[in-house]
Amino acid sequence: MVKRTRKAQKAHSTQELVVIATADTMDEAKEYESLLKSNDIPAMVKKQQDEFTDASRYAVFVPEELADEANVIIESQDSYDDFYDSVVEDESEDDLEGDVFED
Repeated sequence: MVKRTRKAQKAHSTQELVVIATADTMDEAKEYESLLKSNDIPAMVKKQQDEFTDASRYAVFVPEELADEANVIIESQDSYDDFYDSVVEDESEDDLEGDVFED
């Protein structure tokens, strides 16, 4: 991963921002924002109203030229989370199975 200086990050602030992810909760959006910032990608969260319903969503924005890199980071984290959840779920089911059949 390429580290960016503060000067490079400021240069991005004048460029167009694009939505990289959306979340149902502010906490989830802030997790995406923190993940991106920890990988030196400037990000910001903004609340958006759905145009068809009254529901609110939270959009995570990044500079357009960093969108591909941000997508890779978020997808990698999501894949890791899915894998971790499946491993934990499998272990929980194994533990439960043993308890059910033991007398």
